Amino acid sequence: MLRSIFTAIFLFALWYLMSGIDKTLTLVLGAGSSVFAVWIVRRMDDASNFKRLSVHLRPIEFVKYIFWVLAEIAKSNWTVIKIVLSPNMDIKQKMYKVPFSQKSDLGQAIFANTITLTPGTITVEVEGDHFLVHGLSYSLDDHAALADMDRRVSKTEGIVDL
Repeated sequence: MLRSIFTAIFLFALWYLMSGIDKTLTLVLGAGSSVFAVWIVRRMDDASNFKRLSVHLRPIEFVKYIFWVLAEIAKSNWTVIKIVLSPNMDIKQKMYKVPFSQKSDLGQAIFANTITLTPGTITVEVEGDHFLVHGLSYSLDDHAALADMDRRVSKTEGIVDL
């Protein structure tokens, strides 16, 4: 119980520092939402049918993957900037299928979210053993790049030893 009180106080303090609003009604609503958030989390913890997520990632490979993803996001940003700022906006939109090799839901979520994080692409849907992806500037090289991304996610997941 004491942990929940401290968590609510911490959430309220964080909210107050980020908002900077000190009107009475807003403070009351902020405190109420902090208490409500803690109540929801406690209720979720008490659920008897709560399924825990087991995370089996290789920490060193995951850190390498994060740095690789940041570099890919920077490259993709540059590509999207060139497209947007060019006078003719050379947009080659396409929806295409991207197969994935991840066995866990977490690995699939990491792969799908990484695709969406890179500017100009978004994972639209999961269909069986592949994602449906929308690309802003489609090229044939996209499949090779996404296959490399898939391999790297699988490597962090521990499915592939490369």
